Amino acid sequence: MSVVQGSFTIHRTYAAPVAMVFQAFADPDAKARWFARHDDLKVLIREQDFRPGGRDRVKGKFANGRVSDFQCEYRDIVENERIVYVYDMIVDDRKISVSLAILTFAKDGKGTRLSATEHGAFLDGYDDAGAREHGTGILLDQLGEALK
Repeated sequence: MSVVQGSFTIHRTYAAPVAMVFQAFADPDAKARWFARHDDLKVLIREQDFRPGGRDRVKGKFANGRVSDFQCEYRDIVENERIVYVYDMIVDDRKISVSLAILTFAKDGKGTRLSATEHGAFLDGYDDAGAREHGTGILLDQLGEALK
């Protein structure tokens, strides 16, 4: 049994007001337009309870048969300023990681600067090798497309 730790921070600037970018996380319909959107993913469960203590879950099956299950709990939410949550990633019924994610939102000219920091514990031989940072970058790019 092992734990490997990793951290990263990614910044994105969007040509949209802070309130709109924040709502892309807070509103279930808005979030569904960009989060866990893959051509080869069939979403099996999508639930969202956006409040401190509330939980999100997105479980899906890829075309290759792999099942991914994102389960999060919100720990701190300050509207238009920050979202802090912890989440488990489960792949094919095996928990591969537990992470703390911190999102901060700031006005940047006419747009918004989003900073996403994650501290991950990768479990029992799962070697992330930068995949989580890469995947988070893709998600934030999809968010940018959804904000247009």
